[in-house]
Amino acid sequence: MEADRIKWNTRYESENSFLGERPSPFLAREIERIKTLVPGTVALDIACGEGRNSLFLAQHGFSVTGLDISDRGLEKGKNRAQALGLDVEFRRVDLDDYIIQGSFDLIINFNFLLRELIPSELAALKPGGVLLFDTIMASEQLLQNHKPSFLLQPGELTRLFEAFQGEILFSEESISGEMPTARVLFRKKTASCEPIMIL
Repeated sequence: MEADRIKWNTRYESENSFLGERPSPFLAREIERIKTLVPGTVALDIACGEGRNSLFLAQHGFSVTGLDISDRGLEKGKNRAQALGLDVEFRRVDLDDYIIQGSFDLIINFNFLLRELIPSELAALKPGGVLLFDTIMASEQLLQNHKPSFLLQPGELTRLFEAFQGEILFSEESISGEMPTARVLFRKKTASCEPIMIL
C-alpha cells in the first residue's frame, strides 16, 4: 500500500536511525538459545525496517533475507550491511498481499502484526524451525494513536500459536511502560515423531 510506504519512508528519513542500530533486546537475549534450536542458518526478517535485526543475525552466521515496504529503510539497511561487510538480501514488498517464498530455519517478526500472515510464516518454516515473535499490545494510550487491529490483546499471542503444530518454548507479556509487548518463541513440529527438546 503506497500510503504505508510513504509513512514509513517519512519516519525513517526523520532520524539517523528510527529504532536504533542495536538489535531487539529479546533477539539479543535469545540468540544463543536460537542457534542451538534451529536446523540450519537460513533466516527471514519480517518487516525488517532499517535492518537492525537482519544485520545482527548475519553477524551470528545466518543467511538473512529482510522484507519491508519502506525503500528508505531498506536503503539504510543495505548501507549498514555494506559498511559492516555483511551480505544481507533486502527486498521491498507489501506484506499485506505478500506470499512468502522459500523455506527458512528461523523467522523473526518484530513490531509488526498481521494476523493473516502468521500461518504463512509457519508454513515457510522448515520442520524444527523457529519463529520469534515480539510485537505491541493494546493499551489505553496506544489505542489513541493506533488501529486496534494492529495491537495484540492480553493472552492473544499465546492463543494464536497454540493452534499450530509445534511447541511454544517461551511466552511472556510485558505490560509496564509506554509500550506493552507480547513475545513468543515457537518451534515448528519436526518431520519425525521425535519429541521436541527444550534446551
